[in-house]
Amino acid sequence: MKILGIDPGTTRAGYGIIESQGNSITLLDSGLLSVTAKETAQRLVELANSYRELLRKTNPELVAFEKLFFAKNVKTGMDVAQARGVLLLVTAEAGIPFLELSPSEIKLHIAGNGSADKQAVATMVKRITGLKIITGPDDVTDAIAIAIVGANYRKFSV
Repeated sequence: MKILGIDPGTTRAGYGIIESQGNSITLLDSGLLSVTAKETAQRLVELANSYRELLRKTNPELVAFEKLFFAKNVKTGMDVAQARGVLLLVTAEAGIPFLELSPSEIKLHIAGNGSADKQAVATMVKRITGLKIITGPDDVTDAIAIAIVGANYRKFSV
């Protein structure tokens, strides 16, 4: 099964697409959807268009999103919520099933600790995928982790 993991943000979204077969996980692609527009509405349009193209290119069977965590900065939290809303809408319009995972769920399932730091998550993502390094910022590593956890949720769901 092809699973796309998405780590949404205000100016970029990390993505990782994996193939999950039994206990085997293969990383197919990862990267960033970046937007350059300054105005919020135009940023959201750019994000939606880039994401539609990613869905078309990768054809996932499931998309796993990181849930919005409580943001100390309310404006940042609102901006991320808007970006998530656009991504969820585009996913629903494409008819692709999705699930949402909290940051602590992702950390718990990847690193064995719901409050694991970024380094612990990156170490386990590398171990699971067999990569020596992960190219790109933490958003990419997080998106791969989200896809891996999505595969595990899918495997055990009824």
